[in-house]
Amino acid sequence: MDFGLSGKTALVCGASKGLGLACARALAAEGVGLVIVARGADALQDAVRELRSLGSGVVVAVASDITTPAGRQDALAAAAQLPRGAPGQFDIVVTNAGGPPPGNFRDWNIEDWMQAINANMLSAIELIRATVDGMIERRWGRIVNITSAAVKAPNSYLGLSNGARSGLTGFVAGVAREVAPHGVTINNLLPGSFDTDRLRGNLQILATKTGVSVDAAREARLRELPPGRFGHPDEFGAACAFLCSVQAGYVNAQNLLLDGGAYPGTF
Repeated sequence: MDFGLSGKTALVCGASKGLGLACARALAAEGVGLVIVARGADALQDAVRELRSLGSGVVVAVASDITTPAGRQDALAAAAQLPRGAPGQFDIVVTNAGGPPPGNFRDWNIEDWMQAINANMLSAIELIRATVDGMIERRWGRIVNITSAAVKAPNSYLGLSNGARSGLTGFVAGVAREVAPHGVTINNLLPGSFDTDRLRGNLQILATKTGVSVDAAREARLRELPPGRFGHPDEFGAACAFLCSVQAGYVNAQNLLLDGGAYPGTF
């Protein structure tokens, strides 16, 4: 299916690896010009080489921390390096930042909470604020926020993520309906257990906490998943590309849970 995205421009955050890179791959294959942002310069350059081999769009790398004002300014300014681009003007924005560490809420102080809220709520809101009015003027835009299945099914050891990402979810629920008349959609993707470095790190922490091996922790997690496997990042990227497509113009203010059916509820 042609998603109608050839020639569009996108900002994809956290795109040097994992789910962010998977989203960038799917958009590159559709001919989207990309600005990809991540903190690690070496991994980012590896991602650039891969993405340039996939599609016809230009790929620009920005090695910055998107959770800082300077990092966001660098990313937004890089839009000018894309064909027909201008600073801050993107057709598509995919927000994404690494989740805060798991743990016990009794051990977290106000500083821990503020870092989580800045990274996983306020940074996304700032990117939306910087780009959505241009989308409204052009009568077309797509914003996709990568959040977490923890928004739908909170887990106590992911409390920092639960709180910060739920705040973003509430914000999006309101503003997405405000911008919808102008051809702009805002949706959230809620990943469950995908085979990424983040998952492997969490399994290591869980193994240490419970006194089992990493392999045992991995097998226990797999038993909780109806498909009996972890998700592949490219499955996630395909969902992101669809939400950005012209075909998804009537999908708005939604929280798409991608967890293999692990969530036990009906709604």
